This record gives sequence, structure tokens and C-alpha cells, in this order.
Amino acid sequence: MVIDKEAAALLVFDPGGKLLGVSPILIGVASGDDSSPGIGSKDLSKIGPAERTTPAGRFVARYGLAAGGETVLWVDWSTSVALHAVVTGNRRERRLERLLSPAPGDNRITFGCINVPANFYNEKVRPLFRRSGGVVYVLPDTKPLETVFPGVMVTQASARTAPAAGASRP
Repeated sequence: MVIDKEAAALLVFDPGGKLLGVSPILIGVASGDDSSPGIGSKDLSKIGPAERTTPAGRFVARYGLAAGGETVLWVDWSTSVALHAVVTGNRRERRLERLLSPAPGDNRITFGCINVPANFYNEKVRPLFRRSGGVVYVLPDTKPLETVFPGVMVTQASARTAPAAGASRP
């Protein structure tokens, strides 16, 4: 799975690298690629807006229980970043509308978790990750790609696109 924060998009691939689906996502309200120290042990009410980032990097994600007994895909358990179906309890946040918005900037609303439409989560994410988890790459939005993923060589001809260049946003 690849999460492109700049495009507010998630791409799911099978183990052989075949693209299985693309979905809009909601991510942390704050721009940035690092989690604040100790963020995973803070109560949500104590997390300020500047700390609400979705960290960049390579993560081994696994299913587990979250607060309230809900099962989520933990992208980074130590920082409490999970991927789950969109939460719609607070109507003022307009999360479903934000997912449909053509502007990726509208998709910054969470405390750092990654939210996807429920049908995409149930049909694409869950079947791939439920048994043994999998790898999630979260692309940076402030750091150079080479800094987050050492050894990656980026050239001018390479363009981060999700979806492919010229296509409309998912």
C-alpha cells in the first residue's frame, strides 16, 4: 500500500505489484512527516493541532484492537496511527464530503490516522491485510523522498503521481 499525502490518495497493490485500487483518503490536519515525541501515549484531548501529523515512512501494518474495541489496521502502533474506515460521528467535520472533494487540502482533518471510504476499506484493504498484515509506504509531504526512504534515487523525470499523470483525482 502506498499513501500519497500530497494527493490525499491511497494505492493498494497485490503482492506481485499489480494495482488493485485507488481511493481518496483523509489524513492528519498538520503538514509534516514526523510524529511528536510521546504522541502515542497522549489522550486525544491533549493533542494540539500542530501535532496531528500522519508520519511518513515504511511501516509494517497489522490488525489489532483500538480504543472502544474496534479492530483497525495499525500502520504505526507506537504513534497510534491507524488506517480505518472513515469516522462520521461528527457531522460538522463533513468527512464524507471531504473524501469526495477534488482539492486534496480538504482532506486534512484527522489526528494522524488515515481514513478511507468504508466500501474501499472492506473490499480492498481488509482482504489483503487481515491475515498477516503488510507493508505501508507513506510518502512525505515536507521532507525530500530520499530522506524518508534512504537509497531511493529520484530523478527529474520521475514525478510522484497518484493516479497517473493526466488522470483526474480519485
